Formats: sequence, structure tokens, C-alpha cells
Amino acid sequence: MSEQTIALVTGANKGIGYEIAAGLGALGWTVGVGARDQERRENAVAKLRAAGIDAFGVPLDVTDDASVAGAARLVEEHGGRLDVLVNNAGTTGNAPQMPTTVDVSTVRAAVETNVIGVIRVTNAMLPLLRRSASPRIVNMSSSVGSLTLQSAPGAEVGPISAAYSPSKTFLNAVTVQYARELRDTDILINAGCPGYCATDLNGFRGVRTPEQGAAIALRLATLPDDGPTGRFFDDAGEVAW
Repeated sequence: MSEQTIALVTGANKGIGYEIAAGLGALGWTVGVGARDQERRENAVAKLRAAGIDAFGVPLDVTDDASVAGAARLVEEHGGRLDVLVNNAGTTGNAPQMPTTVDVSTVRAAVETNVIGVIRVTNAMLPLLRRSASPRIVNMSSSVGSLTLQSAPGAEVGPISAAYSPSKTFLNAVTVQYARELRDTDILINAGCPGYCATDLNGFRGVRTPEQGAAIALRLATLPDDGPTGRFFDDAGEVAW
């Protein structure tokens, strides 16, 4: 990739998303900081710029068509193309999520952000990604979305969840379908698990830092042209779907 690589990270104003933006920026890339909250977005951009990173704010609500279309126009204005898209924005949804008692609105909200939002943003950015010599898409998933791990005897992969975990399973499945459709292009698309990181999504109960969680995104964003596509990885290697 060229020295002027342009990346967009959704949900980048804090936590893992911010650390992904910081990590990509440290490579000398131009990084779009996608976020809904104006104040947090501007603060994140200011902090990144203070660290010498070429960052710009991108107002972005992944659940809103007009917002995503506006984000695509803004990214185009900053370089005419997009080299890397990291779909990081996500939500755990309200608790409880026991399948026998969950409010269906909780399931709907998780899918709207974690799956439909990814599709909405990816499709809006695809024309810009197609202009890149080495386009990469990273979908931030979770090991709790692995049906193999969830169904293993004695499995303890996260709490019982009828919204968040299945939304990540759905995201993994969508990632595979994108890879199938795009296999004759230069676009590589993969899912990455950051591990159980201490962020506000889990009340900071995680055992890994956001910076550690960002590492898998950096790896998948910088894959060589003959790298994998349609796969699921964490720091230890490939994760079973």
C-alpha cells in the first residue's frame, strides 16, 4: 500500500475503535474517525492530531441512510478513494437477553447496528474501495458469534444471549457472502475478534485493553494482496465459524 493510504474506522471516537484509528494513523495513514457524537468525535480527532496523525472527523450513524451517504461523500473529498474500511461500530443491546424472555426490540436493535449497519456502510463505501489498489474491509466480530465455540460441550463463551451473540454470528455469515461475491476483485474482507476488552460496552469488565483489541484489525487491514478473505481471526489465528 502507498504511503497515502486512506482508512475509515466506524465507532472510532473511543475504545477499540479509537485504538484502531490510532494504530492505523501510526502507520502514516490518513484516518477518518467515524462517530455519531460530535463532541466525542472532535475530541478524538484532536487527540489523534496531537499525536501527529492525519485524522479527520466523519459524522456517521451506521443506522441512518442519509448519514452514511454523507460520510461516503466526505471520505471521497479527502482522497477520492478508500483503501481500508473497518466496520467497528457496534452495540451489545439491552439486558437481559435470555431467549425465552428477551424483548424482540433488543434483538432488532442489535441486528440493525451490528449487521445492517455494516452492510449499509460497506455498500456505500464500495465504489471508493474499488478505486484502491489494495482494498481491505475488516468487520469487527466476536468469538461469541462462533457457532462452533458456542455449541462445544461445556462451552462458556460469553453469557446466554439472544441478541448480541447471534448478531455477530449473522455478521460472520454476511462477511462470508461478501467474500464470495468479491472473490474476483482485489478486495479482501475478513472478520476479526478483539477479545474481551475493557470498554464501556461491557462496563469495563474485560481483561484486555482496547489497544490489545485493536491489534487484530491492524493485522487484517494490512494483509498482503495474496492474503486470506472470507475468514475469521483473532490474535491466536483462525477462529472456527
